[in-house]
Amino acid sequence: MNKVILYTILLIIGLVGSQFLASSLGDSYETIAYLIRILSMVALAYIMIHVGFEFEIDKSNLRQYGWDYVVAMTAAAFPWIFVALYFVFVMLPSETWGSLQAWKESLLSSRFAAPTSAGVLFSMLAAAGLSATWLFKKARILAIFDDLDTVLLMIPLKMLMVGLAWQLGIIVIVMFALLWVAWKWLHKIPLPVTWNWVMIYSVIITIICEIIYKSSKLIDDTVPIHIEILLPAFVLGCVLKIPENKDTGNEANDGHHSILETPTEQRVSTIVSAVFMVLVGLSLPYLFGDTTASEPSQTVAVSPEVANVESEMVSSKQPMPPWSTIAWHVLAVTVLSNLGKMFPAFCYRKEAHWRERLAVAIGMWPRGEVGAGVLLISLSYGIQGPIVIVAMFSLAINLLLTGFFIMIVKKLVTFDRKETT
Repeated sequence: MNKVILYTILLIIGLVGSQFLASSLGDSYETIAYLIRILSMVALAYIMIHVGFEFEIDKSNLRQYGWDYVVAMTAAAFPWIFVALYFVFVMLPSETWGSLQAWKESLLSSRFAAPTSAGVLFSMLAAAGLSATWLFKKARILAIFDDLDTVLLMIPLKMLMVGLAWQLGIIVIVMFALLWVAWKWLHKIPLPVTWNWVMIYSVIITIICEIIYKSSKLIDDTVPIHIEILLPAFVLGCVLKIPENKDTGNEANDGHHSILETPTEQRVSTIVSAVFMVLVGLSLPYLFGDTTASEPSQTVAVSPEVANVESEMVSSKQPMPPWSTIAWHVLAVTVLSNLGKMFPAFCYRKEAHWRERLAVAIGMWPRGEVGAGVLLISLSYGIQGPIVIVAMFSLAINLLLTGFFIMIVKKLVTFDRKETT
């Protein structure tokens, strides 16, 4: 568990650093934050390409994947619904309960609780030595599916804020096209897969996604085309063919993934994951003071249409409660968001012991880069006030507890192995 502890410390260092950068750099913070975001995208792409390397689909059992998507969808929907209801009925005054604007703001802001941080989760599980377990294989599928579900659902949520937009349709088409490519050419394209080439692929994917994003903003900055790095990187890993490592001479290796298990490959993967942990922490918005101090280039630009309705925002009109009250709200939202992830524990009864199923559910608790992106989008639409502050702190605390969550997961899985033997 040394790596888990190390990664947790790096997350804390990154979070502390994000607060220092936001409060001390002033106008230069925008440039630094943009660089941090690009580097974090490159590191996440590297991690997700490797996740794609390990991804296998049993095309004779597609029904199972349909059920996996349903489970992942509930794991994304329940936390979102629980937190949205809490924002509306607990944190907002009763006179706003019937306000469509209040519901729109709460539904968008609470979506941060839905996605599991796939990159953080996979890095932590691998560091805990669980990459060969049923838990890892199932968590890999569920985490990717629930991130995909989050990205898809962000499209109608954006429509609630800005209306219908052709850019959102393009995003949907691109996502389904990528999934079809992964299905059609799963592990069939013979390109180099060593760490230096994977890093090049990661940089290229990041540049392409950023060019599309920046170009679409020039056309219409209301709803730019923002393709999350997670899916294209994962699909690339899925379609690349992993050759045998003929130099190892190790007959114990299955010949499929052995080339990725050399000391150099493992060392580079560890370094990239460690750097990613710091970058995730550094990417979090400023948690103290004015929430609008968050770095603007990380958000969708506030368009004239959005600016016109900022005066109608319900959340920004709410007075800031005492910090002791904020702390209770953060605790409640964190508990509710994690309880919403527990549905997988009641599934897969024919596949695994209840401890492994519980471990999968707890393994879905970590939040990170996708959730932070949702909050940044919320800020860009003028949503401010106590609900955003609570959401930010809940995201940060959940992220910092990732190492603790993984320790619980490992104890459950280890105990289950002893019990079955």
